[in-house]
Amino acid sequence: MNKSVAIILGILLLSGCTLFPKPGKRPALYNFVDIVGSHIPEQAQQSGLETRKNGKKILVAQVIAPLWLDTQAIHYRLAYHNASQTYTYADSRWTAPPAFLLTQQIKQKIAVDTAHLVIQDSNVAKAEFELHIELEDFFQNFETLTDSHVWVRFRASLINNKHRLIAQKSFNASQSSPTANAAGAVKAFSITSDQLTDDLVRWLNDELENLQRTIVL
Repeated sequence: MNKSVAIILGILLLSGCTLFPKPGKRPALYNFVDIVGSHIPEQAQQSGLETRKNGKKILVAQVIAPLWLDTQAIHYRLAYHNASQTYTYADSRWTAPPAFLLTQQIKQKIAVDTAHLVIQDSNVAKAEFELHIELEDFFQNFETLTDSHVWVRFRASLINNKHRLIAQKSFNASQSSPTANAAGAVKAFSITSDQLTDDLVRWLNDELENLQRTIVL
């Protein structure tokens, strides 16, 4: 078997393609693994929310993404073949585009782990700050047919109620996939997005504390 044939067979294997696809077969749907707040009992979370919400009112804007990421597809690349070309799994999908899933995860993390209040509707309550996220990369990268990792990168911008940029930072991380398929990618994406969301919340808290300290001084 020559190298070109092996690569083609590898792509078909990863994508879940077959020469004779089964009629009416529905793709498997995936969400992020529920990691956020998993170490905190639900009652404790609710109790904490009732007593700790004395921070800032923050509107978390919907995460935006480039067109190629604004779908439910799970993307991967073959670094050993052509790192610039993106493929998608044929029989596996996200339940919603990654930008939407990431938005929900960020809102939940801020609501559970901080004293800040997440504003759901600016018509109901006026936000003191807005958090904007630009998702830049979200894909699984195969170094070989069996070894891969996921890569996530986004940029966060903190804006005050006068539409002035307060702070901005880029976040990125990678995580090895436990298996060389869509299910393995989902597990790795879940770990990576949770890690980056933690980093984002720490950065947000630091920036708001520094701002408050500056105002006091």
